[in-house]
Amino acid sequence: MKASAFVYPWDVVGDPEAPARIAALGVEQVTLASAYHSTRALTPRHPRHRIVTAEYAAVLYPVGHRWAGRGLRPYPAGRWAPGDAYGEAAGALAAAGLEVHTWVVLAHNSRMGAEHPDTSVVNAYGDRYPWAPCIAQPATRAYLVDLAAEAAVRPGARGTELESLGWYGLQHLHAHDKTAGVGLGDAGQYLMSLCFCPACRTGYGEQGLDADELTAAVRDALEPLWRGAAADGGWPTVGRLLGEDRAAATRAWRDTTARTLQEQAVAAVRAAAPDGFQVLLHADPVPYHCGANAGVDPAHVLSVADGVVVPCTAGPSLLTPFAEQARTDTVLAANLTVVAGMGGSRGTLTADAARARALGATELRLYHAGLASDDDLAAVRGALAAR
Repeated sequence: MKASAFVYPWDVVGDPEAPARIAALGVEQVTLASAYHSTRALTPRHPRHRIVTAEYAAVLYPVGHRWAGRGLRPYPAGRWAPGDAYGEAAGALAAAGLEVHTWVVLAHNSRMGAEHPDTSVVNAYGDRYPWAPCIAQPATRAYLVDLAAEAAVRPGARGTELESLGWYGLQHLHAHDKTAGVGLGDAGQYLMSLCFCPACRTGYGEQGLDADELTAAVRDALEPLWRGAAADGGWPTVGRLLGEDRAAATRAWRDTTARTLQEQAVAAVRAAAPDGFQVLLHADPVPYHCGANAGVDPAHVLSVADGVVVPCTAGPSLLTPFAEQARTDTVLAANLTVVAGMGGSRGTLTADAARARALGATELRLYHAGLASDDDLAAVRGALAAR
């Protein structure tokens, strides 16, 4: 199986040994961030630094002219990725013989939510989620589609991976996070992720729902969870708590909104890209899930994109719904965390890759070459040598 390692530009820029070290892992490809959210990242081998703090979501290349005069526009990176950090890193990695694909984070941007609060998801209690742009709003959709095309199709890139191309909700790794006191489960996460901004309130109306009545119903549905009721059961629990018809109507609005955005973004990337450019989505086969791995309908997303990148660190079972819909040329990339300190397992990497392949994976994604320890990288070399 072809393998690709995730990399940040700051892992490479300023470290002349990085490209050869990554190539020596045995990967054929790198998935290099070109637009990325805020983060604090370890760089354990870099000659100039050990910690990089990306203070806000930004593009890691010079912002294009298409954004002139627009209210929503990508932010240029600060000192963590100045100038064309993406381009410099991509050139060095390509010179080491690696195929470069872009890694584009879309509907996840806390700075945009802080500076343009009306763009954010609003829950049933009126709380805004500044990290989560509402993908139903026309201006936000236009921004995301154009960002996808610009950040994906960088010079020399052979393909792209689009992350968070769908709904983002409550679940979010946040600084000093203190939200785990009540176990909401899948059902509670869905209910707390329903958006009630003006665009979504109108959308619910198009599905025959009164937005005010729905707000009250969502609060009533959540009340047992705040009091400690069991929150397991996934979608059947949403239907039980909210009412089957009402729950189905919210899904109809949200599913259509996400699917049409995915169609538009992929079409924009293809229109800007050369022939043969590969377009993959980071995806979860449970359509109502929110987050970096957008919840999708497997049949639909594989009719739109060339394939998907599927989280498999907790096991490869999420591959199966995609494999059931795959064509002979579909890319099913199993995403395995290789950093032991972030939940990866060095000792089972070879077996994990084999299990993923047995369930239909055609490629591997390894998260993350820049964050990994030397022992983690040694395990990657061993696992890839055993393919």
